[in-house]
This record gives sequence, structure tokens and C-alpha cells, in this order.
Amino acid sequence: MDLFDLARRLIDIESITGNEGALGEFLCRRLEPLVRRYGGRLERMPVGEGRFNVLAHWGDRIDVTLSTHQDTVPPFIPSREDEEWIWGRGACDVKGLMAAMIQAAENLLAGGVRNFALLFVVGEERNSAGAFAAARQPRGSRYLINGEPTSNKLALGSKGALRYELVARGKMAHSAYPELGESAIEKLLDVLQELRAMPLPHDELLGDSTLNIGVIRGGRAPNVIPDEARAEIMFRLVDDAASIRRGVSQITSGRVEANEVICIPALRLGSLDGFETCVVGFATDIPAFGGSWGEPFLIGPGSIHLAHTAEERVPKRELVEAVGCYQRLVERLQAQT
Repeated sequence: MDLFDLARRLIDIESITGNEGALGEFLCRRLEPLVRRYGGRLERMPVGEGRFNVLAHWGDRIDVTLSTHQDTVPPFIPSREDEEWIWGRGACDVKGLMAAMIQAAENLLAGGVRNFALLFVVGEERNSAGAFAAARQPRGSRYLINGEPTSNKLALGSKGALRYELVARGKMAHSAYPELGESAIEKLLDVLQELRAMPLPHDELLGDSTLNIGVIRGGRAPNVIPDEARAEIMFRLVDDAASIRRGVSQITSGRVEANEVICIPALRLGSLDGFETCVVGFATDIPAFGGSWGEPFLIGPGSIHLAHTAEERVPKRELVEAVGCYQRLVERLQAQT
């Protein structure tokens, strides 16, 4: 199975967050021959509800771990390809990248390199459940190469994420007599408008914090005053989130419930000579690992601008380049241990 075939096989296994089991099984079947041939070890790290991380490692220790996530955002989009691109859900975020990591591992093993690992975790797109589980089971890795689409440039920093669920409560009534009820939707809309107007932090390296109102639900019927409404919102962080938390608390206090779902702080990351660099606006699993898998680096093929879109795709050229990038990184970092 060549690099592009493997990428398409991975894409064609639906693994929307929470449904990664089939992909995990495929990865185990794909990695088992490499483990047998080169004297490695294959592990399943349970994450709960039938989900598991996949860890394969070779040698008597782990110096460097190549890691990315198994899950994708909805909806599932099957693969296709042309001369330049591989298309489909996960093409750049991150199944094409996963294929490049596996190919790099095969090349390293064939060249006699050992003491490295592949770690594929679940749940990154929602709450980093797999990375948190892996953080509780460290293996002594000195360096973590985390894969996300950066156009094969080492990211000097990445924004964090702060997610809330907002819940507004009201009182049902007939819509012909609104004075007898209390609209939860109107409460929620008022709060959301103030949150949109709230000043957000700026950082010289990472740029501006941003807010996305991603989901709104509520109401029962057009002729019923709504008694409940909910919204899911996400801030992209450039700091530790303290000022945004204060602002959210001030705006929502006594009006709607603000339930914090997850907070991933912004990151500053390292660079290496010979690699181009960039700064990215998305969050990753790296904070969830908490340093337990080593000093982190962030790099991968493809553009984040195409991820999570109906036109998600990755350049074949960058997939091939990524194989070489991952091989060089493993060898460079091993030389530093």
C-alpha cells in the first residue's frame, strides 16, 4: 500500500469524534506487521466507551513520539484524488498526515532506526480525551512531534481554545400574550451580542483572540414563548484565558448559565535549523499531553484553511515532503538526546 493509497484508506473509514473504533482497529492491523518484523510493541490505550489510542513503539526506550489524532469533524466525506490533490474528510486534518507518519516510520525502521513511537489518539476535535488519557500513561518520551496541517512548517506558537455552553432559562406562555412568559431565546441573544462586543486580548506573536458562536438551539414552536435556549461558543486564545473568563462571568452573571467545557491555553513552541516556521491560529492536543510525552513540536502537511470544509484536501506533493520531514525530525531529535 503506497502513501496515497494509505491516505485514502484512512479517509474512507468514518471516524467522527466518538466513533473512532473502526479506524483504531485498522491502524492496529496496519501496524502489527511492522511491530512483528522489527521487534516492536503494539498497545491499545483504553479511553472509554469502546474507544482507544493506538501506540506502536520500537527499541528499548522512546526518544521521539510521532503523534496525531484519529477523529474528524462531521460530516463524513469519502476520498477521491486527482493528479495534484487527495480530497475527503480528514485529508489534511489529519489522515493524510497520519499516512505520512506511518510511511516515515517504515522508512526509519528499514534504515535501522529504533527508539521512537507512533501514537494516534482519539477525541482531539472535541475535548482531547485521548491525549489526556495518554498523559496519564507516559512512556519516557523526550520529544513529541504533534501533527496538524502547517504546510510542513514548524509552528512557533499556536492559539488556545476556551469553550462554553451557555444555557438561558425562561417561562413558557402563548405567544399571543408574551407578557405572561419570559423568552429564553431573547435572553440568550442579548448575552451573545454583548459577548461579541467584548474586547479581546492581542498578542504580538499569535495575533488577536477571536470568538465563534458555533451552535444555537432553543424553543418549542413559533407560537410558544421559549423556556430554554442554549449556545456553544469558542474563544481562540492568545493567553491564559484569565481576562476572557472575567468578561464572560461579568456578562452572563445572573442572566444565563455559563458552563466551561474545556480550556486549552495558547502555546509557544520550539524551532530547529533547516525548517521553515509559521504561527497557527488553531488549538492542538499538545497542552493536554502536559509535557508527559516530551518537548513538543508541531508540523504537518496541508493547510488549516481547507480543514473542516466541504472542499477539504491535501497536496500530494506535501504528503511526500512530510514523510521526509518526519524522518529528519526523528533523526535530528534523537541526535540531541
